[in-house]
Amino acid sequence: MPPRFADDKAGKALSQRAGRGDARKPRSILTFGIACVVSTSLSGCLVGPDYSRPSVETPLGFKEGGMREDSVAWVQSRKNWRPAQPNDGAVRGDWWTVLHDPTLDRLMRSVDVDNQNLRATVSNYAQARALVAQSRAALFPTVIGAPTITRARTAGAERTTYALQGQATWEPDLFGRIRRQLESDVASAQASAADLGLVRLGIQAELATTYLQLRYQDSLKKVLQENVEGYKRSLGIAENQYNAGVAARSDVITAQTQLQTTEAQVIATDLNRAVFEHALATLIGRPPSELGIPVGRLADRPPAVPVGIPSQLLERRPDIAQAERLVQAQSEQIGVAVAAFFPTVTLSATGGFAGLTSNGIFSATNAAWALTAAGTQVLFDGGARSAALQLTRAGYDASVATYRQTVLTAFGEVENGLSGIRILARQQAKQDEAVVSARKAVEITLNEYRAGTQNFTTVVTAQALLVNNEVTALQVKLNRFTTAVDLIRALGGGWDARSLPTGEELKERALDLPIDHGQSVWTEE
Repeated sequence: MPPRFADDKAGKALSQRAGRGDARKPRSILTFGIACVVSTSLSGCLVGPDYSRPSVETPLGFKEGGMREDSVAWVQSRKNWRPAQPNDGAVRGDWWTVLHDPTLDRLMRSVDVDNQNLRATVSNYAQARALVAQSRAALFPTVIGAPTITRARTAGAERTTYALQGQATWEPDLFGRIRRQLESDVASAQASAADLGLVRLGIQAELATTYLQLRYQDSLKKVLQENVEGYKRSLGIAENQYNAGVAARSDVITAQTQLQTTEAQVIATDLNRAVFEHALATLIGRPPSELGIPVGRLADRPPAVPVGIPSQLLERRPDIAQAERLVQAQSEQIGVAVAAFFPTVTLSATGGFAGLTSNGIFSATNAAWALTAAGTQVLFDGGARSAALQLTRAGYDASVATYRQTVLTAFGEVENGLSGIRILARQQAKQDEAVVSARKAVEITLNEYRAGTQNFTTVVTAQALLVNNEVTALQVKLNRFTTAVDLIRALGGGWDARSLPTGEELKERALDLPIDHGQSVWTEE
C-alpha cells in the first residue's frame, strides 16, 4: 500500500506522475519539498532502547593497596566517590620512562614506526572509521546523473537523440534504523580505537619485559664472571695446598670442575642474551642483524607505581573501554532490529531533458520529470524479524557479561601486581641477607681450609650456596621489575578514556592517530 501523508494533497501530488511540459510542475516540486520536510521532522522517532552504561561493582579500595577503613585515603575515597570519568591526575604518556633507561626509550620510540602488528591494528581502525562514514551516508539522498546521446539512421533518415537526466532517491529515517546503525558503527569504531590502545600497550609491555630479561642476562653474566674469579683463587689455594702435601689431588680436580662449569654457564648467558636481543628487534619491526644493544645491567630498585582508587581503573584500561563500547554497539543493534517491524518510505525524483536535438536541447517540449513516493511493509516473514530481535538482545546480554568480566579481570590483575610488589620486596630483603651470609661462609671456610682445619668439600658447598643465592637474588630483582611493568600495564599504562575519539569526530573529520606513518627507520640512523 502507498504511504499516507498528513497532507492528502501532498500525497496525491507525490503519487501522480506528470508528462512532458506539465503546467503543474512547479507546484509538484514544491509539494515534494514539503513532503521531504515532513519526513525529516518524522525522523526524530527512534525505536529501541536508549543506551546506558551497565553497572559494575567497584570497590572503594584495592585489597593489596593497604587502604584501611580508618585511613585518610579510604575516607577521602568514600566522601569523593564518583562515577568513572577521565582522570586529570592519572599518569599518562611514556610510562616506561619511570625505568630511566635511554636505550629502552629509543626502542619504544620505534614501536609506533615499525611494529607490523600495530600497523595491522591501525588498518582495522581505519576500516571501522570507514564504516561510520558509510553508515552516515545513508542519511542523505543518492543523486545519479545519466546523460546519453544516440545517433541512429532509420528509413533513410539520420537522427540524433539525447537525454540529460538525473535521479535523486532518499529513504527518510522515520524510525531511526539508519541512525541506530550509525551509532552502533560509531561505538564499534571507538572500540577499535580502544583495541589500538590495548595492542600498543601490550607491545610496549612485552618490549619492556624482554628488555629487562636481556639486562638480567647481562647482570647474570657479571655475577657468574665474579664467581669465576673467586673459583680461580680457590683453585690456586687448592694447588698450593696440594703442592705442600696437605691436600689431596681430588681437591684440585674438584676446584677445576667447579671453575669450568661456571665458565660454561657464562657462555650460556651469551646465547640467552642473543635470543632476547633478536626478540627486541622483531618487536620494533627491524631485522635482528640491524639491532645491537650495548651491555648494561638491571637497575638497583624497581620504579614506584601510583595506583589510585578502583573507579579510576574503568577510565584507564583500554580493554575495559573496548568492552563497554561493544556493549553500546550491540545495544544500538536492538534498535535496528526493532525498526525492521515498521514500514519504510522511499522518495524519489527524476528530471531533465530528453528528445531530438532538432527541437532544442533545453526546449519545453523535451522537458521530462517524475516524482514518486513508495512505502513497504513486511506482512509475513515466518518470524525472521522476531528471531533477529532475540538474537540482538542475546548478543547485548553477552556483551554486558563480557564487560563485567573484563572489569573483574582488571581488578584481579591489579591486585596480583600489588601483592607481587609487596611480597617480592620482602623476599628480596631476606634474599640479600642470605647473600651476605653466604659470602661470609665462603670467606670463613677458605680460611679454615688454608689452616688445614676444614676439607675442600665444605668450601665447594659454601661457594655453590653463594652462587645460588646471588642468582636467586638477581631473579627476585628481575621479578620485581617485570611485576612493576605488569602492574603498569594492568593500570592502563597511562591510557585514559579521553584517548577515544568522540562520535562527532568520527562522523565529521579525519583523526590523528598516535602512530607514526612516516618512513621506517631505526632510531640510530
